[in-house]
Amino acid sequence: MPSERLAKRIIACLDVDAGRVVKGVQFQHLRDAGDPAELALAHASAGADEIVLLDITATAEGRKTLVETVRRAAKDLFVPFTVGGGIRTLEDAAKVFAAGADKVSINSAAVANPGLIGEIAGRFGSQAVIVAIDARRRTEQADTAEVFVSGGRTATGRKALEWAREAEERGAGEILLTSMDRDGTGAGFDCELTSAVSASVSIPVIASGGAGNAQHFVEVFSVGRADAALAASIFHFGTQAVADLKQTLLRAGIPMRWPC
Repeated sequence: MPSERLAKRIIACLDVDAGRVVKGVQFQHLRDAGDPAELALAHASAGADEIVLLDITATAEGRKTLVETVRRAAKDLFVPFTVGGGIRTLEDAAKVFAAGADKVSINSAAVANPGLIGEIAGRFGSQAVIVAIDARRRTEQADTAEVFVSGGRTATGRKALEWAREAEERGAGEILLTSMDRDGTGAGFDCELTSAVSASVSIPVIASGGAGNAQHFVEVFSVGRADAALAASIFHFGTQAVADLKQTLLRAGIPMRWPC
């Protein structure tokens, strides 16, 4: 497992639909949150360690990632920038990297064609490949969590823990784990599920889904054993300032990247 002394990362997520940042609850009831380029720069300037942009309807609509949106968002960024949504081939990934992304996040396409993970990693390096896993519990037990694709619309029958291990074996550099049960609820991360996935792999795990306050981050870094934590709503709508969040985490003994 990654060393507990390594600094934890705070990641701001931009869910993009039709060129605008949106946010919903459990992948539904989307509301507008602003322009992706403006928000990306604002979050980075506020202290976010990384930015993730997810074109959340590209796969369901059968189209490519909005490359021009990626290019605009990447232009002035000075922190690592990850892009996902609609990346189905090595060529798709290459176009996103050319537009300014530092990493790509693949989800549905990786489940459909697991070899894609190794193809992208072979060309651009494992550090540039994040496999995103949208998981929903089938019972109260974390190890029953099932992988969903197509923006959370389609169940796959695959268990999240098993898929995370396979993704690592195939060359993924990180896992982006989203709890669909917690997404947009503000009720806190699914620490049990995050911890289970973290224990199953040796690559970094990014926790996503449920962030509502600073204590939730403390819990997911300690109890959940996450290497990074991602949030959207609390940053977009001013609920939580990144600088204040980092100060709280530092006081709790969580090593953070600085300055913020």
